[in-house]
Amino acid sequence: MRKIIITLLLLFGLFQSSNALAQDLLKSTDLSTLKVDYLSDSEIAKIKTQLQTNNVTIEQAEPMALAKGMPAAEFAKLKIRLSENKNASPLDKKGDLKGDNESEEFTRKQEKIVNTKVKDTLNALIFGSELFDNPTLNFEPNLKLATPVNYVLGPGDELQVSVYGVQEFNASIPVSTEGKVTIQYVGQIPVSGMTIEAATQKIKGAISRVYSTVGSGQSQVAVSLSRIRTIRVTIIGSKQPGNYSISSLATVYNALFLGGGPGKNGSYRNIELLRDNRVYRNIDIYHFLVNGDQSDNVGLKDNDVIRIPAYNQRVTLEGQVKRPGIFEMKKGETFSDLLAFASGFNEFAYTASVNVLQKTNKEFKVKDIKAAEFNSYKPLSGDVFRVSKILNRFENRIKIDGAVFRPNTYSFYEGMRISDLIAKADGLKEDAYSNRARIIRLKPDLTTEIVNVNLAKALEGDLEADIALHKEDIVTVYSILDFVEEYKITIDGEIKKPGVYEYHENLTLNDLLVQAGGLTGSASKRVEIARMIKSEEIDDANSSKAQLFNIEITANNNEQLKNFELQPFDVVNIRKMAVYDKPEMVAIIGAVHYAGKYVLANKKDRVYDIIQRAGGLTSVANIDGVKIKRPIQAKQIEALENVNLNLGKKDSIQNKITKKLKEDLKFATIPVDWKGIIKNPESDTNVTLFPGDEIEVATYNEGVKVAGNVLLTSEIPYTKRKGFNYYLNAVGGVDAKGWKKKAYIIYPNGKADVANSFLFIRTYPKVTPGSQIIVPEKPETKKLSTGEFVSIAGVLASLAGIVIALMR
Repeated sequence: MRKIIITLLLLFGLFQSSNALAQDLLKSTDLSTLKVDYLSDSEIAKIKTQLQTNNVTIEQAEPMALAKGMPAAEFAKLKIRLSENKNASPLDKKGDLKGDNESEEFTRKQEKIVNTKVKDTLNALIFGSELFDNPTLNFEPNLKLATPVNYVLGPGDELQVSVYGVQEFNASIPVSTEGKVTIQYVGQIPVSGMTIEAATQKIKGAISRVYSTVGSGQSQVAVSLSRIRTIRVTIIGSKQPGNYSISSLATVYNALFLGGGPGKNGSYRNIELLRDNRVYRNIDIYHFLVNGDQSDNVGLKDNDVIRIPAYNQRVTLEGQVKRPGIFEMKKGETFSDLLAFASGFNEFAYTASVNVLQKTNKEFKVKDIKAAEFNSYKPLSGDVFRVSKILNRFENRIKIDGAVFRPNTYSFYEGMRISDLIAKADGLKEDAYSNRARIIRLKPDLTTEIVNVNLAKALEGDLEADIALHKEDIVTVYSILDFVEEYKITIDGEIKKPGVYEYHENLTLNDLLVQAGGLTGSASKRVEIARMIKSEEIDDANSSKAQLFNIEITANNNEQLKNFELQPFDVVNIRKMAVYDKPEMVAIIGAVHYAGKYVLANKKDRVYDIIQRAGGLTSVANIDGVKIKRPIQAKQIEALENVNLNLGKKDSIQNKITKKLKEDLKFATIPVDWKGIIKNPESDTNVTLFPGDEIEVATYNEGVKVAGNVLLTSEIPYTKRKGFNYYLNAVGGVDAKGWKKKAYIIYPNGKADVANSFLFIRTYPKVTPGSQIIVPEKPETKKLSTGEFVSIAGVLASLAGIVIALMR
């Protein structure tokens, strides 16, 4: 019996500690005896509600719980139980009232409202129209803000009712069509037409009558708006009039935006909000547009009507204002109010007066409004105000340029003299020409005249010379450098930087040589200087155009003992040494003993000489395969381009030849008759070599290559006494495009030969070992079309008729 009593006491202690924890996890002082496994689902839900009420997460509560003695293992179990706990039953074992849905994170909801915007282009100039065309400015209510205390409930709203403490309840309860909310075990409570604040007090009173813990303060009640109802309003006179379903938190501006704003003739300043068949408020959108005042942006109620009447008075403001457009005016407003709507004049506006075009009963009339009348003139409907631009002229401008330290535009004042302006420009420069200055003056008839001034006398205090200036005068102070001719001097020849240089007084030959980078290594001691001949009279007996000076210098020294003084426009020529040729080379490749590059030791070195220096031909050399490859020079291509072949502008033959030389052919081939050279070294085929030439000696090859338009491109072994056709037949003959009568052969030394014909007898060139036979392609021939054939037949028939007529 004693054991049973002890066990009951322990269970009661655990239950009490668990109950204490369930009552308030954050206020408990000792959590060392807590066993999470003994906690019911309702107690876990209470802990979760308490954490949410105090805005504390389970992670934030962990250090506090551990500090109060709660084991870490038990806290880990608690976290798992809190994450698993979703929705509790409506009523636990103790009779605690539970809601059907427990919201983890409260978010107010609203039905999606879809409205298609139509861009207004016709009324783009009307001030305020852009407010309703901008999709980013829709005046939608912010559903995340706190519920307004004066919000009036109605059918379609949904309330979030929460009871927390000893007893717990959490449910979303809609307001029925009868305007009542039904709370389980409490009953129906009428709330339609009540503010959210009044409804909260009424719901608290009803719940406290059923659950005593609410009345005693052990449990608290919270009521908030979880879903907002949709109301319907009617818009008349908008661009898109009709009935609109909008949020019950929506305002007048939000509804106007949905309706596209006022229509073509709609008023922006006298919009009526009708409620219960009477005008509840007059709305002036200009208060918001001009001052940002949203006092007219009142909330809407179900069945409200927004009526947009036609405007009474509109005027147009054009020209130099910051926001031109069409503006609506109220009775009693002045031009100053209109100017405020347009944000005032811009920086180029003429503000002394404004021109207005008015409409009378019969015609137009023009009126000028002075600046003093801006606060009193009341615009009339249809007025067109034009703000003009200030004149592109200056009332006090004067300008000075030239040889002064600060050339610029300055302000003019009456009585200003030339000395005053020069003082403003910080005085004359050292190179100023003080005997004369020029003033370009604007005359009253807008023509100009020149006034000359003696600056020296004016600055010395001579009042007659120190003339008075006028506005718009342009004063020019000359520089003596303007009158100095720009002298040049030329140097050419064996100098590192030949060219044209500026001449300076006392310039010598040594100075010029150093300035031009010094002499090259090929410079000789001879220097020729040509000097222009100056004379006041023409000497017909003297035909010389220039005076020549031939002097000698030390070629390896830029500093000459005799320093020749130069004069403007001299031309200096540094001559080249008579003999100064750098060694130049040729190359030899192929079947020689010592292939490589060789210097041309003699001005007339020939093929035979270089081959002998290379050790002669080897035993495998083809004596019929010696040739020279000579690079094509740029001057050869230039010479071809300069030749006029008279082929016409559209003919591309010359262009193709030039392109082939530039891009395809790098060398010109010169055949060499080595057998003839051996017999007679003075033979013409023993040509003189040029720098860059390459001698190629082919290796003996017993094959004959056949290529081009043949059936099989191949190399056929050479056979004595076999002719041209033998090798063509050996590769299958010529194909359909082959042009046999134009076939040619290329010999190993680069020489070529082509087939010939005489009296229907065709002869082909001789074939040698290592040669190559090429069969070209037949040129394309254009066949006559039917029309061309008929035309030719007609011409022949006509000619036949003429011949017959002549024979008669």
